[in-house]
Amino acid sequence: MATILVTGGSGFIGAAVVEALASRGDRVVAFDLVETQRLKDLRAAHPHVTFSAGELTEWPQLAQVFRHSRPQAVIHCAAIVGVVNSLASPIATMRVNVEGSLNVLAAMRLFDVCRLVNLSTEEVYGAFTADRIDESHPCRPSKPYGISKYAVEQLCRDDAATYGTSITHIRTCWVYGPGLPRPRVPKTLIDGALEGRPMHIPAGGDFRVDHVYIADVVQGIVKAVDKATTPQDVYHIASGQAPSLAEIVEIVRELVPGADIAIGPGHYAFADGVEPVRKGALDISRARRELNYSPRYDIRSGLEAYVDARRRGIG
Repeated sequence: MATILVTGGSGFIGAAVVEALASRGDRVVAFDLVETQRLKDLRAAHPHVTFSAGELTEWPQLAQVFRHSRPQAVIHCAAIVGVVNSLASPIATMRVNVEGSLNVLAAMRLFDVCRLVNLSTEEVYGAFTADRIDESHPCRPSKPYGISKYAVEQLCRDDAATYGTSITHIRTCWVYGPGLPRPRVPKTLIDGALEGRPMHIPAGGDFRVDHVYIADVVQGIVKAVDKATTPQDVYHIASGQAPSLAEIVEIVRELVPGADIAIGPGHYAFADGVEPVRKGALDISRARRELNYSPRYDIRSGLEAYVDARRRGIG
């Protein structure tokens, strides 16, 4: 039975990873600022799940959880996430994402932990130069979030080269599903449809991006951590498809008949004056070949599962 430390274990992806690991019998330590009700429920159902409160930038708190739990591996999900959040708090983004990750690496060295799976993002690429890209695409991030995550990748590469740490980076894209905390599509569309509220987005229907269902992201992360090392240090864990937001609206309208939702043509905006760069699909061939990763959800089946979960009161 392995002991795995999950940073950001209360978060959207982190908590789902904790649940998957616990369900198969691993000892899991969730490290985060606060313990959510979801984690409390997980601890009640799985006696091998523990929670440790702390902040990545507080070295004594992080060192203590390593000293007490003695993990064999770390899954690093903790971060300030998203372009909008990083623009609102660029200094905090760099502190938590970069300084916090340096603390994780230092704690791993101090307590002889040799395996790290780091959750990264498509934002490290900046603007895509093609409709589908693989892991060799140039990394030119343009906002604090993507810049911070690419800095973490590079610092990890230096650590691996210097100390022999086994580190794998998971670059994913727009993750969705039950528990998604941020008010962006498709969450806003599904919430409006199921709650009977009009949801009319003025523009963005032409925008295409790889949407990946939460269960598939968790599958990829778990497959990565189960390997002592991987042939490459970065993998795309995504759907391999890039539906337009207009296509997503139409699917949600089919799944929730009578939903008063719509989106206009053109480019999408996160917020007034904040637009995403060009995106598209992530080529998942490397993950298929080397991690045996195979997404179970295309956009229709993923949205259907999301709507079904919301109807059952989940997320």
